[in-house]
Amino acid sequence: MQILTNNGGLASTNAYLVADETTNQAVLFDAPDHTVAPLLEEAKRRGYDVIGLWLTHGHFDHIADHAEVTKAFPNAKILMHPLDMPKLRNPRSSMFPLPFVIPPREPDALVEDGQKLILGSLPVDVIHTPGHAPGHVMYHFPTQGILIGGDLIICGAVGRTDLPDSDEQQLAQSIRKIMRLPPETQLLPGHCSASTLAEERQTNPYVRAVLGL
Repeated sequence: MQILTNNGGLASTNAYLVADETTNQAVLFDAPDHTVAPLLEEAKRRGYDVIGLWLTHGHFDHIADHAEVTKAFPNAKILMHPLDMPKLRNPRSSMFPLPFVIPPREPDALVEDGQKLILGSLPVDVIHTPGHAPGHVMYHFPTQGILIGGDLIICGAVGRTDLPDSDEQQLAQSIRKIMRLPPETQLLPGHCSASTLAEERQTNPYVRAVLGL
């Protein structure tokens, strides 16, 4: 398993390219604006076949470069949860006008809680974690102990819940759900640096409050 990361765009958002080196299949997780090109170039240089763009949710800073992905790898399938489909059909920011245009589109396939995906030879579990967005999901690689986390737990805090379709109670439920995973699980968040679930339990005041610690 190989993980490449790039960070950028208006909201300083992380994109992750995860590859199974035994099959040379790869998936891009999230596509921030002005961020995915170096990852796609590196995938081509290494001979990876990018089979998908698997979205954690539909906020603009996670979907903006979706067309760049499918332009470089036309067979890449865009996956997302159905509750966030409206954001891909009508891409925009609910807070301010964007200085660029995100083309609308439909996802190629939908994911749901508990779904089992495969990246090459690597099993991936889909975990529905609403709150920050109704269709927010996380992608768990159980055999590698890796969690692609989106914006549930980020930057020593948690995803914001003051957006039009966010929900603080749902976010708390999602945090409790995720924190049942093994504490050594490495969390690759949508913003800021990687951590582990154990570190978040020990140091993140928002997570600790939700867990009653």
